[in-house]
Amino acid sequence: MTKLKKIQIRIILKLMTKDPFSRKRINFNLIIYTSFMSIAVFGIIYGNAIKSNFSFLRIWEYENILLLLLGIPFLFLQTKANIPNFLDENVSNKQRFLKPVLIGAAFGILDVFVIKYLMHPEPYTELPPFLQPFPYSIFLYFSGAFEIEVFYRLIPLTIILLLGKWLSSGKYFNIFLWTAIVLTSIREPLEQLPNGELWLIFYSLLTGFLMNYFQAIYFKKAGFLASLTLRLGHYLFWHILLGIYVQYFEL
Repeated sequence: MTKLKKIQIRIILKLMTKDPFSRKRINFNLIIYTSFMSIAVFGIIYGNAIKSNFSFLRIWEYENILLLLLGIPFLFLQTKANIPNFLDENVSNKQRFLKPVLIGAAFGILDVFVIKYLMHPEPYTELPPFLQPFPYSIFLYFSGAFEIEVFYRLIPLTIILLLGKWLSSGKYFNIFLWTAIVLTSIREPLEQLPNGELWLIFYSLLTGFLMNYFQAIYFKKAGFLASLTLRLGHYLFWHILLGIYVQYFEL
């Protein structure tokens, strides 16, 4: 058998043993990701259509959509970084959706209790900055959650875990993993430190770190949709349901 023939056989065998579902997984990643971008675009159109009715409306710019394009190359690298794809068949929907949304809801309910019930029991006279009119709030806060998960989880964790796999053939992968989890968990609470009493700053740091920590864990264990679902569970109570209550029962 000639050398060329052997090379051809190796190539054929490699193609035959290649995971036939890998292309399908990446296609799902792309379809879901672009669908989420479409929701964000609709939110911009909707916001601009109703902005004359509200003086405090927060509306995304189309530049935000362009920035989200930066996440697309990383959709092809999830398996290489040992991260489940968006609809990975090895991850149950309980792990991908149910548990994360319950954890996120717990953090959201806690924030409502502390910030609204304990700190601001009197009725609002207008929607505060962290609330927006319903149903526009659904689109704004979904888009915000999506953007945060792209730039706090999808891009940095994928890069760091790929480096962990590459360096010394993965010998220090766990060190890279836990470093990435801690760094991405502390980033948001440090960026959003509130003004006020010491206990409020401590509460914000602690709960912010814990929620982002759970998100990083679920991102590694169940993929991008799990970390996004956890944040959406938080936003459901903290931004959307509280906003509905203030808008329709206090104003």
